[in-house]
Amino acid sequence: MKILVVGDPKIQEEITAKFGAQHQIISFDDLTEITKEAFFEADVVFDFFIAEEPEALEFYEQRPDLTIFTNMAKSCFGNLEIYQQQTQNTVFGFNGLPTFINRSVLECTLQDEKEKEKLNLICGKLGTDYEIVEDRVGMVTPRIICMIINEAYYTVQEGTATREDIDLGMKLGTNYPFGPFEWCEKIGLENVYELLEFVYDDTKEERYKICPSLKKEYLVLV
Repeated sequence: MKILVVGDPKIQEEITAKFGAQHQIISFDDLTEITKEAFFEADVVFDFFIAEEPEALEFYEQRPDLTIFTNMAKSCFGNLEIYQQQTQNTVFGFNGLPTFINRSVLECTLQDEKEKEKLNLICGKLGTDYEIVEDRVGMVTPRIICMIINEAYYTVQEGTATREDIDLGMKLGTNYPFGPFEWCEKIGLENVYELLEFVYDDTKEERYKICPSLKKEYLVLV
């Protein structure tokens, strides 16, 4: 298959690591760079910006047959009214945060239960297992990992343990590939903060309330 990827270079690398051995990957940093040839030859698209910029769906109206995957970790289809009203493309949400893409299972969401068969078909062609999760902000894995990162910040803030001790303890005790602070760096502090913020706004649950020290680091970045 020819996979068209629209996203930053780090994301492009992870998509290539997951699918590049079996498929042709054609990557661009944004829609304005996509060539006509690449667009009309693509079999499927991984566009990482649609959840934040749903107006980008207008671009794909030229090919209503094209299936699009978009990073839905920090959003949900309920927030994309323009998608529901205008697009004819089939759009699947997936967990597109850094470190979560090149995994054996692709975490996906649907806007319509009728799309299950199509998702099964296209994931079969892509050669990846997948798991359908509820269409909620934060999905499942990102919500859990970012909550653990947030708790790790609280632990350091309270003086209970150092970052290094927490990272080592989590890796040895839970067999996680990274400790919370290592994972935060790889996911990106901005992504972690924003996901927690959106999940807290959605649920109002205290466990997602952002640790002050995490917020302080985020504000330094922005």
